[in-house]
Amino acid sequence: MRTVTFLPSYRKIDVARGSTILDAAQRAGLSINVVCGGQGKCGKCVVYVQSGRTEFDRQKYLQFFSEDELNKGACLACQTTVQGDLKVFVPESTLIQEQKILIEGRDAGIEFHPSVRKYYVELQPPTLTDPSPDLTRLLWGVQRSGGPVAEKIYVPLEVMREIPTLLRHSDWKVTGTVALVPGGYRLIDLQENDTSKRIFGAAVDLGSTTVVVYLWDLVTGKVVAVASNYNRQISCGEDILARVNFARKNGLTKLQALAAESINTALTSASNTAGIDREDIYEVVVAGNTVMSHMLLGIDPAYIIAEPYVPVVQRALSVAAGRIGIAGNQNCGLFVFPAVSDFIGGDIIADILSCGMSEREEISLLIDIGTNFEVVLGNKEWMFSCAGAAGPALEGGEVLFGMRANPGAIEKITVDPFTLDPSYTTINNIKPRGITGSGLIDLLAELISACVIDRTGRINTGIENKRVRTGPHFPEFVVAWAHETDIGKDIVITENDIKNLIMSKASIHAACVTLMKEAGVTRHEISTIYFAGAFGNYLDKKNATIIGLIPEIELERIKNIGNGAVTGANLALINRRERKTLDTIASRIAYIELNAEPSFMDDYTSSTFLPHTDLTLFPMVQKLLEACRLRKG
Repeated sequence: MRTVTFLPSYRKIDVARGSTILDAAQRAGLSINVVCGGQGKCGKCVVYVQSGRTEFDRQKYLQFFSEDELNKGACLACQTTVQGDLKVFVPESTLIQEQKILIEGRDAGIEFHPSVRKYYVELQPPTLTDPSPDLTRLLWGVQRSGGPVAEKIYVPLEVMREIPTLLRHSDWKVTGTVALVPGGYRLIDLQENDTSKRIFGAAVDLGSTTVVVYLWDLVTGKVVAVASNYNRQISCGEDILARVNFARKNGLTKLQALAAESINTALTSASNTAGIDREDIYEVVVAGNTVMSHMLLGIDPAYIIAEPYVPVVQRALSVAAGRIGIAGNQNCGLFVFPAVSDFIGGDIIADILSCGMSEREEISLLIDIGTNFEVVLGNKEWMFSCAGAAGPALEGGEVLFGMRANPGAIEKITVDPFTLDPSYTTINNIKPRGITGSGLIDLLAELISACVIDRTGRINTGIENKRVRTGPHFPEFVVAWAHETDIGKDIVITENDIKNLIMSKASIHAACVTLMKEAGVTRHEISTIYFAGAFGNYLDKKNATIIGLIPEIELERIKNIGNGAVTGANLALINRRERKTLDTIASRIAYIELNAEPSFMDDYTSSTFLPHTDLTLFPMVQKLLEACRLRKG
């Protein structure tokens, strides 16, 4: 075993010789920024070896470092193996930092019909003339207070044991909590005196990177607090595949605990903000992708990523929250959204519920983009879906100065078509440190509109402008000069970066086209395109069309629905009637495996141009490019 000491925190961990520094850091609980999943493609996991022996191919990854950085011991944590005891300095910029987390969903005008309610009752004590049993007396009282019919309420043994003492100790004044669960009504809690105003529920978006919680007052039907934080599973792997592999190595118990801990952290933060006791949280509704839902419940996800890609369960589940470590009332319930397939999970069902596409005759296209993308096409009668790897480029990976939505990330950018001078805004309005996904889409669209790049993504190095230059490895365009940035380097986009972005956008566009062909639908028949999730929420819809990320339709028919996953979870939390539709929605969706579709690769190849090989599919962009040629001519 070799000892790795991480500075400046002085965390120590023993690992086997040949382990990567990234493996050691994750075992030590350090959340290293590895956008590409540890493949050595993003260059974000930079650390400095201060002493000790390692193996690292400097020449292979030369593009990520200056000579001065290499002389100081710089290397990629994911590609450097431990050969002896080490001291490793981890810069703050290498750790996952505070991220701009999308917490807002659309105003859905949610009807209020919660599945958990409290009923305060004042009972008459038994007498010789009225010797009704305590349980019967209590349930009649609940019924008279507006609750369900007494005979339809099931009472678990653990609650029944508390009834005689509580009734007499409280002078027969108690509050019963009744939940509608699969199979009927259930008395889940009994408290002394009137606590009927203290009942709350939480809607949770359990993402692979972030967790968002909405805390609702289930008496007034109002949101009382919102909280968010990172999914702590990141310490076990950046992406889903890495975490499933971690689970295979006896890591499932840890992953389950980290998922519950991530939710609990957000629940505690929201509860503190609202000034409530977590014991007053009686229900938690979770929307997450298929793998996240399995891991939260402690169900082995290994077979989801192995052919034929079968999940253990797809239907909606209701369990006791306490059984998996979710903090709330001791009898708090947990409802988990259903899934469709290996990669179309509860978060996408929540998106569909949020935008309402499953309720309308009109045909809609829903796109949710992250490291992976999901696409759904259809209406109330039918729906087709597919999923694929968007590639890390749209999240800042495989792009030299790409980054997540952290402080200092350029999120919006325009380029003057004559001077080529950029104007941009950064997260938190501080000096730029890199470019986030939405900023990269803007930049790509601006560069083709200004004729800096052609339709294949090549940079026109014949342009006489100081921002267009030949870099050490590729032609590049300078977005921000070193003196303007927070990192002391020119922030550039290279021709190789542009190639990676084009490949990512081509996958998404080709997936949309594949579903349209499957359904026999043209772009003219699509009434609305919905973008869901953080990436889509900050995306400029015109620029997304210019680069050919999506089929071209009228811009006013392209809508951002914000965090559709948490909006869908909100709907299911406070309107129990919506839950009845979820399994129906899931069962109506046909999943198309892109790898099995012969036409997908042809559509992908056609989409690896800006915007496409066939410009007649993008008449707005065709006019824009013609104007560019006339201006330059």
